[in-house]
Amino acid sequence: MDRNSRRRFMTRAWLGLMYLLTGLALIPLGLVLWFTISKGLPSVIHPEFFFNVELPPCEPSCPAVLQAGVEHAIVGTLIMVGLASLIAIPLGILGGIYLAEYRVARWSTVVRLTCDVLVGTPSIALGLFVYGFLVVPFHHFSAWSGSVALAILMLPIVARTAEGAIVLIPNGLRESGLALGLPRWRVSLQLIVPAAAPGVITGALLSVARAAGETAPLLFTAFGAHLLVWNPNLAMQALPLTVYKYALLPYKSLQAQAWGAALVLIIMTLGINLLSRWALRRQIALAGQL
Repeated sequence: MDRNSRRRFMTRAWLGLMYLLTGLALIPLGLVLWFTISKGLPSVIHPEFFFNVELPPCEPSCPAVLQAGVEHAIVGTLIMVGLASLIAIPLGILGGIYLAEYRVARWSTVVRLTCDVLVGTPSIALGLFVYGFLVVPFHHFSAWSGSVALAILMLPIVARTAEGAIVLIPNGLRESGLALGLPRWRVSLQLIVPAAAPGVITGALLSVARAAGETAPLLFTAFGAHLLVWNPNLAMQALPLTVYKYALLPYKSLQAQAWGAALVLIIMTLGINLLSRWALRRQIALAGQL
């Protein structure tokens, strides 16, 4: 076997190994999706699942047919993630601008290290912190407390992703703005951030996807409620809390509700991730044109 044949053989062998390992990595994901869809689809196909809130009493002998919906959990998830986004995304974008535009400053190193530590901090620890900081002093659980806990989780993701997107913008754009006499803050906000918008949006969507699936922080802050609640000053239900509380109960109807909530949560997360990938592709295409 000559050298070229040996190289082709090694290339095909390593390529086959790569495909094999990729397939093995996709097996657990496929099993999770198949199991969740098979268990949750019988509940999701009922329109009542998205509207019924009142949970009637049920014995273990009740059929597994849906008896209550998760409207309160869907509304609670949207409210808390929305409030957390209002808190974390603007602060994260400003932090990303600072990290990208002042990379050599001493405080930027501190902020960058803090973001990296927060990304790796267990969410339950952040939930305990917010519990001691907001729940205990005010003596009640609330959606505001849950939103603050989720915002702390989202903030470092937004900041670091925004920094990476802004760094990709060519220096020529910055120099052009400065040459026209614009102050640096206007160059950053009016020229750099719009050019890096797809990457910044990607980071924001990824942080929203993570916040929507978090359970541990909400156990200590939002706590959950069995009724539809719109007031963020009160305890509020969320889809992850519904899955956590109902999946292990011995009632078939509640287990069906938990599986349906899990499927809705996966669909929401999948949609957000698809949006983030689309935004990232726009960022790459834009960077190629500049």
